[in-house]
Amino acid sequence: MRQLFRESEPADIAGMQIVRNSVKENQLSDPSVVPDSDVADYISRRGKGWVCEIDKKIVGFSIADLEGHSVWALFVHPNYEKSGIGSKLLSMMLNWYFGETTETIWLSTAPGTRAELFYHKKGWIQTGLHPNGETRFELSYEEYQSGSL
Repeated sequence: MRQLFRESEPADIAGMQIVRNSVKENQLSDPSVVPDSDVADYISRRGKGWVCEIDKKIVGFSIADLEGHSVWALFVHPNYEKSGIGSKLLSMMLNWYFGETTETIWLSTAPGTRAELFYHKKGWIQTGLHPNGETRFELSYEEYQSGSL
């Protein structure tokens, strides 16, 4: 099972949406709130995205938002979890992001999820809760440079 990691392109959006809508945690209650046009904007204008393919099928993706200084998305299809794909996508994303800026990057995720544990283990700092109840994490340039990831 050979994993291919690369930058995403507009032709990948359909596959990215399949992955996004397949997850068991941090599910969208209404998939229409993240239209293809938003994904295209984030991977081409606001930031950049990456995908992992196995057998020419997208099984994971990440998107960094340089304008909002956030991880806009990081998802792995449930059939491919715990195989290092999320860690590799996170690493690629952060290497690019901190090559572009030294601004602290943030993300949010539902509390009590494997995603929350993942970011804790990767050295992200929990900085509070959003009004919607999600946990906010931040990673500074200095923390990134220290190699805690």
